[in-house]
Amino acid sequence: MAFTYAAKKEAAGRKTKLFRKDGIKLLLMALPFVVFTLAFSYVPLFGWIYAFFDYRPGIPLSQTPFIGIQNFANMLDDPRMGPVLINTLALSLLSILTAPIPLLFAIMLSEVKTEWFKRLVQTVSTLPNYISWIIVFSLAFSMFSTEGAVNSIMMKMGIPGTPVDVLGNYDRVWTVQTLLLLWKSVGWSAIIYLAAIVGIDAEQYDAAKVDGAGRFRMIWHITIPSIMPTFIVLLLLSVSNLLSAGFEQYLVFSNVMIADRIEVLDLYVYRLGLVTGDYSYSTAVGIFKTLISLLLLFGVNALSKKVRGQSIV
Repeated sequence: MAFTYAAKKEAAGRKTKLFRKDGIKLLLMALPFVVFTLAFSYVPLFGWIYAFFDYRPGIPLSQTPFIGIQNFANMLDDPRMGPVLINTLALSLLSILTAPIPLLFAIMLSEVKTEWFKRLVQTVSTLPNYISWIIVFSLAFSMFSTEGAVNSIMMKMGIPGTPVDVLGNYDRVWTVQTLLLLWKSVGWSAIIYLAAIVGIDAEQYDAAKVDGAGRFRMIWHITIPSIMPTFIVLLLLSVSNLLSAGFEQYLVFSNVMIADRIEVLDLYVYRLGLVTGDYSYSTAVGIFKTLISLLLLFGVNALSKKVRGQSIV
């Protein structure tokens, strides 16, 4: 009996050492990513101090006048802040309204029984995610500009009217940008829902078939309820990023005809800091955006915990 106890204790000791050794290996593997996150996500937060000084490039911060929260107060008198916030909220809300489309696309794709066709559709729909916005703008310009392919075809077909300027239409800019973003991201966003669908217990579908349920009823009563928690989490995270409408897309698609309707908060901060050189004020606007995003994140987290009984962070 004593020998058995000693053997078990020795085996447990070896197992503990093995787990400790594996844990050290995993920690060392994760260390570069931790350092990367600290270097590019947390160390730059020290730059927030510039928002409280009247900073000018070339002048040491120790010789820069301290102005406190004056830059934050200036946001209330900034005539551009209102339109920029409206543009940001409008484009973000349109993006949230199109959030069910990747879910529906994933459901339809999961119902395709031909494997080669399913893989082809998934590859083609995911490919735009890897195309930079500069390339997307080049493609859109060659297709939809006044001298692009669409207008050229319309003229050759004898369709009357002036050339349609899709990319310079002031009244349709939000719709056009939302459709472009949807085309670029729908396949990539559907991957998460496809993974959730694969994780559904197949016995539920077998039981539904035995009960005589058709394909549509199985989708409605099994697939959608099973992936709805994933959809809700992603939707709440989108709400928390309401002020992060994007940057590169609106930078490359901006032109003189639609500039006032496409300038979002991130683009406004870029223009303030790197174009006009007002680093202090642009930092203050960036801080304002970050704080609002944090409040939204904790707000939707509390709402999720109260409604669903589960928090998202």
